[in-house]
Amino acid sequence: MSEASQTYLIALGSNRRHAQYGAPPRVVTAAIGQLDAIGTVIAQSSIIASAPLGPSRGRYANAVVVLYSALAPLALLDRLQRIERDFGRRRTRRWGARVIDLDILLWSGGLFAAPRLTIPHPALRTRRFVLDPGTQVAADWRDPVSGHSIRQLAKRLSSPKPLDPGPTPF
Repeated sequence: MSEASQTYLIALGSNRRHAQYGAPPRVVTAAIGQLDAIGTVIAQSSIIASAPLGPSRGRYANAVVVLYSALAPLALLDRLQRIERDFGRRRTRRWGARVIDLDILLWSGGLFAAPRLTIPHPALRTRRFVLDPGTQVAADWRDPVSGHSIRQLAKRLSSPKPLDPGPTPF
C-alpha cells in the first residue's frame, strides 16, 4: 500500500438472506471478499451471532475487519455504501432488517466529522456485537474519544455493574 494509505476498522452485519450468497454468515463472508476491491483486508474476526436492535427480526451475523485503503474516509464510505447497494440494501427503516451493513468504526487518522460520517462510530462504545469481534483483530486500538482500547471498551460492557445503594444516610 502507498504511504497515503489509512487503516480502518470496519464492522459488517447481516440478518437477511441473499439470493446468491444465502444465509447471513455467508453474506458477511461475501461482503468481506468485496472489500478487496477497495483495499487490503489484513485481519478478520470470526463471525458471531447477535440479537437485532430495534424492530428488525432475525439474529445478525456480525464481523469486524482491519482494512488498509488509500481512500479517504468519505470516499471509503461511498464505496462501502456502493457494496451495500450491490448486495441489495435499501435504506428504508432505521434498524430494519438488512442484507448487509458496513460501518467505519475507527481509522488511523483519529477523529473525523462530516455531516454524513463521524469516526469513531457514535455507537462504538455501546455495541458488544462490534466490540467483541473487534477484540479479536484490534484489541489494542484506542477510541480517540474515551482513550480506551477496544479490549477495555468490551470489558466495560461485560463487567457487572455495582448496585446503586441509594441515598447515603447522614
